[in-house]
Amino acid sequence: MKPTVLVYNQISEKLLNQLANHCYITQATPSEGSFMEHLSSAEAIIGSGLKVNKSLVDHAPKLKFVANISAGYDNLDLEELTARGIVATNTPDVLVETTADLVFGLMLSAARRIPELDQYVKSGKWSGKISNELFGVDINRKTLGMIGMGSIGKAVAARAHHGFKMDILYHNRSRNAVAEEELNAKYMSLEDLLKKSDFVCLMAPLTSETIGMIGKKEFELMKETAIFINGARGQLVKEDELVTALESGEILAAGLDVYLKEPLDAKSPLLKLKNVVTTPHVASATEETRYEMAKLAIENLIKGLTGETPPSLINPEVLEVNPKIKFDTS
Repeated sequence: MKPTVLVYNQISEKLLNQLANHCYITQATPSEGSFMEHLSSAEAIIGSGLKVNKSLVDHAPKLKFVANISAGYDNLDLEELTARGIVATNTPDVLVETTADLVFGLMLSAARRIPELDQYVKSGKWSGKISNELFGVDINRKTLGMIGMGSIGKAVAARAHHGFKMDILYHNRSRNAVAEEELNAKYMSLEDLLKKSDFVCLMAPLTSETIGMIGKKEFELMKETAIFINGARGQLVKEDELVTALESGEILAAGLDVYLKEPLDAKSPLLKLKNVVTTPHVASATEETRYEMAKLAIENLIKGLTGETPPSLINPEVLEVNPKIKFDTS
């Protein structure tokens, strides 16, 4: 008897057919009434964004594998999963370049005021010469401060350094020798980075230490001409203090793909500010990349289903609790 896998996000039919060779598939989104029923019999779940915590796992007595279709996994309670011998995987690396493209696009859009000027033209206000009140700022040869120099941060910095001749500063939990050699990146304290950067790009992971790491104090340290970009997680920023900094002119502009609460409330003051570019958490949202993410998640799952260690195992400690990843096929 094949093990049961609950698919709770849309996945291409081609990949589902591949998975079906190894398991019995059920499908339900968390908003559907049948979701909890399917969860109760699932030995594995695959998808993205679902909070997999003690409360959910309590309703999944057979659960042995969680395949997260995301590089980040702050939605998973790893301590709880590991304690119960449940394997967790993610999909790193395949979304690095796509995410870096979007983050750099936010930098360009905020600096050159592209969304604002797009609306200026479409609304019929363009009658010829424009005043300097609509001018943007240059990116070329400016200074980019990266908060977080992991694989995505490094990819953003590479676009900046090689494509726009930008100087790269960075603050990270540890030194990145490759970034320093290839990009001439300079490691420094967060305070110094904020003071010296023309663009501040937040790409740090969400941890208990990084929650709320950017707020009033940090915005006050930035240049008045600084542009702030967040492509990491909304919880890293004190959003109300970001709004204040933007409204008061403490910083020039911001480009945001993530928010404290998602989806962003239609009444959010961020949506009323012309100096903010907003996208709906779509850094990895291209057809090609989302396919590759799902493909890797399924590869992880199939490895687990067949008794092998998945290539993107998040919680290797689980092997001490569950030494051999094996599903019940009796």
